[in-house]
Order: sequence, then structure tokens, then C-alpha cells
Amino acid sequence: MMPARIRIVSILKKALFAGEYKSGEELSLTEIAEKLGVSRTPVREAFQTLAAEGLIELRMNRGAIVRPIDQKFIKDHYEMRILLESEAASRAARNGMPQVSELLVKLYHLYDNLKVIPAQSYSYLNQEIHLSIWKAADNQKLFSFLSSLWNGPSVGSSDLQAEHFRLSTEEHMEILKAIRDGRSDDARSAMERHITRSMENILRNFPPKDKSTLTV
Repeated sequence: MMPARIRIVSILKKALFAGEYKSGEELSLTEIAEKLGVSRTPVREAFQTLAAEGLIELRMNRGAIVRPIDQKFIKDHYEMRILLESEAASRAARNGMPQVSELLVKLYHLYDNLKVIPAQSYSYLNQEIHLSIWKAADNQKLFSFLSSLWNGPSVGSSDLQAEHFRLSTEEHMEILKAIRDGRSDDARSAMERHITRSMENILRNFPPKDKSTLTV
């Protein structure tokens, strides 16, 4: 699992991209900490990270205000993920990734039980796969940049969740098989397609028509 600050940044970033919080809306540090079941400290640290990225504006003793987010902002974000995660996958294929077989077994089980496995279980495995690839790339700066960009599963609309989970699981299998077999170019291409589809999910449903639920 990622450190608490990074996990909370990803949860809030996902909520912001999904439109759960609108431009000009106030974010309460205390309320978010209570919703996520964490202390105020990691939420405060997450606010600072989001402010540095231009997603929110900090207010003295008043939490933060959501800044305008447009399609260009989201596209820029995902283009950076495409560039960096594709490189990480390629490096993982060249370096080798000891846990790749274990992760594939977990994916096969997930794929066979998608209709009954909770969304949170998918989310945790999704995170474990990406985190393992970043570590296998063996570059601390690259790992740090990717951690800061992480925003979790990019469903785009709750109506499309089941289909996204199915496609994403198939894409993860393709990426991991390429890494397992040492096919660095195929791993790069598979990751690029995976993140590109995630970006298209978000952009296709932006601005969103409904709200999602903020969960860990």
C-alpha cells in the first residue's frame, strides 16, 4: 500500500476529476478526514500537494477551495502518466519483476469473479500492480513522480464501472505478460493503451452529470 498522504491525494484527485467537488466549493479538512477515517495530518499534507498542482487553493484555517478544472488539465495529467508509466513498464520488462506470476494469478481470480468481487478489491489490486511496476523500474525519481500522479481507477461514470473493470483487468494481464516475458516494447505499448483508455473514460464524461462517493 502507498503512504497515507499519497493514498489520500489519489482519492481526492479522483473525486475532483469525477466532479464530486465543483469549482469554488470549499473542502473541509475535518469532514474529509472523518469520511476517510484518518487523522487530519495526512489530509492536510494531501491538501498541500493538491494545492501545488493547482487543483485547490488553501485557505488559512478554512480548509481549501476547489479551483477550476477543465479538459486540458485532465489531458495534461494523463499524458504525463502515459509517458512515465509506459517507460516504467518497459524498464520492468528489462529488469524483471519477481512478483509478476503472483499478480497474474490474482488477476485471473479477479477476472473469474468480477460480478461478485467488491470494487474496493479491484482498486487495491489495481494499485498493487501499478506500484509493483514502478518499483521494478528501479528509478526512485520515476517512482516519486508516478506516486504524485496516481489517481486510482479512472472509471469516468458509475454506469460504466463493470465494463471498465473488465477491460482494465484484461489490459493488466497483457501488461504483466509482456513484463514476464521480457518484451519491453510490448509492455510499453500495452501500458500506453491502458492509460489512454483511462484518460478517454474521464474526458468522455467531463463535465460529469452525477456525483460519486468519496471512499478509501
